Amino acid sequence: MKIEIQSKKGLRTVLSINVDKKTIQNKMNERLAELQREVSLKGFRPGKVPQSVIKSQFGKSIYGEVIDKVLRETSTKAISEKKLKVAGQPKIDLKQFGEGKDLNYELLIDCLPKIELKPLNNFKANDYKIKIENQTIDEKLKEISKQNKRFEDKKDNEKAMMGDQVIFDYSATVDGNSFEGSEGKGVQIELGKDLFLKGFDKQLVETKKGEIKIVNATLPANHPKKELANKDTKFKCKIINVKKSVENKIDDKFATMMGAKDINDLRSLIEKQISSQYTQALNSITKKEILDQIEKTHVIDLPKNLIDQELELITRNLKPEDKEKHKSRNEKLAKSRIKLGLILNELGEKNNLKVSENEVRAEIQKQIKGMPGQEKMVIDYYQKNPSATQSLKGSLYEEKIIELIKSKIKLNSKQIKIKEAEKIIADFNHQNIDDNQSSKTKSSSKGLTKSKKISKK
Repeated sequence: MKIEIQSKKGLRTVLSINVDKKTIQNKMNERLAELQREVSLKGFRPGKVPQSVIKSQFGKSIYGEVIDKVLRETSTKAISEKKLKVAGQPKIDLKQFGEGKDLNYELLIDCLPKIELKPLNNFKANDYKIKIENQTIDEKLKEISKQNKRFEDKKDNEKAMMGDQVIFDYSATVDGNSFEGSEGKGVQIELGKDLFLKGFDKQLVETKKGEIKIVNATLPANHPKKELANKDTKFKCKIINVKKSVENKIDDKFATMMGAKDINDLRSLIEKQISSQYTQALNSITKKEILDQIEKTHVIDLPKNLIDQELELITRNLKPEDKEKHKSRNEKLAKSRIKLGLILNELGEKNNLKVSENEVRAEIQKQIKGMPGQEKMVIDYYQKNPSATQSLKGSLYEEKIIELIKSKIKLNSKQIKIKEAEKIIADFNHQNIDDNQSSKTKSSSKGLTKSKKISKK
């Protein structure tokens, strides 16, 4: 095999590769010998079909198979010998081929740029620590208490009021006829929430235990049975019980109902939850500050094929008119993502950062613990989606790189209260909307959309 650099311009290198016809013929002979042991043709004993017969019947496909294999092997060897760092899939341009001829082709390679990392010690960023005040925890406890109302029986002669819980059986008819699903037993509704059918709750106000009440309502437009959609319906309701809401006493007993050991444990869990929600958003703002500085201080050439691939990912769900309308912005975003990905990968490689399989498994276990009752779903998701596991590995790798950067820059630690955190997050969101950026916090409780993941193979 003969390898020559045909041309080198910017990040694109074109190699001219020639494989002599003798090598090709040897590969053909090897493949024919393999097939001779495998092929079974009428009129010949297994394994005794002459190579000439096999070649006459399958010659073209065998040659194509051999050439494909030779192209894969020789292109890989050429890239290795020339010590090229390939960006994306190289392209092959066949110049000469055919049985009895040398194989000659050009390999068009987009290479990764050489990256000179800038010192990190001059970079600055804010590292926010959220302080959760007792008042905030108290308010959250009250909210949880309201969401988990407790109801006690009213006296038999006491009438239902808005906010009470009414338990009833019903039978319904449309035009005097019953229908599938027209009966219900032990239905519980909290009057005022209007969750059963629109206007249903109001008609149960002032009912009492043991009473029969006729309620007129309209079935929803999206009823499973199309013939019943929007139909006026008569519900004959037998009131089984009426209950009034009782304010929860926020104590150890209430805490155990919520799955905590005691009230102090519940307060601690709430504090951690609130802190985690804000910290996720604030950490993403810190990360954005760091990445902006890294992007501005590094000047590198970017492989066009990687930009094109990223642009395709960004715009694949957009309409043609939207692609054209936001073309400039999306190109800028694609370049930014590729540039940061290359720089961060270089940082990771230079500092020998790796993500072990144990770390990936530990992260999956962490996710499982955070989703009680859905453990099997999480496990199945990762088992059935290898790309999801690889993406998770990329996220962990990126986190390691960001933590490395934080350890080397001037990090200004700030302890802030929730109101300050919300203002910082809101200002960040507003700025990102104005700048048409893709990464932004949606709310203090939901955090930020993550930047593009980096894969570390």
